[in-house]
Amino acid sequence: MAFKPDLDDSVYLRESVQIAAKILVVGHFAVGKTTFIGTMSEIPPLRTEEVMTRAGEGIDDLKGTTGKTTTTVAMDFGRLTLSEELVLYLFGTPGQQRFVQVWEDMSRGALGALVLVDPERLDESFPVMDLVEHYGIPYTIAVNRFGDRPDHADEEIREALDLLPETPLVSCDARDQRSSANALITLVRYLQSRLN
Repeated sequence: MAFKPDLDDSVYLRESVQIAAKILVVGHFAVGKTTFIGTMSEIPPLRTEEVMTRAGEGIDDLKGTTGKTTTTVAMDFGRLTLSEELVLYLFGTPGQQRFVQVWEDMSRGALGALVLVDPERLDESFPVMDLVEHYGIPYTIAVNRFGDRPDHADEEIREALDLLPETPLVSCDARDQRSSANALITLVRYLQSRLN
């Protein structure tokens, strides 16, 4: 009999799963990637959050990130079963430029990427989009709306990010499961349309 750690059976994959798809959840520093994966994961997510220290002052720009005290230093990981046969593995990347090597490693085998953007810090999204495009990963833009900030029309955001007409853009709140699921569904549908 194989050893099984003392964990709820729900953390184990069903034997019926035949396809596992790797999805990246990317975005600039403090845009909500860890929150998104925590919201969507059916298992306790793996997080590599560390407390930010004074050594990071001047490196990590906290402008527009009220109350942020931790940062991802390697990755976040979660799992979402879509059907008896299909499971999504969600990999969240660190948002700072100094972790670009992690991006290269994590991009291998990725089917697609959900690019989270903060409508108040769109300029910080360009390096992230450059990396996703550099690695040839198809992506969907998910505008993480925080509720208490001014609203921007999707067309304004599309124009500001200089998106191609076929690049999907959807709004979500990384704290809300329904809107986060809608963002993932939009990405999956986009990926499916590229296969036809």
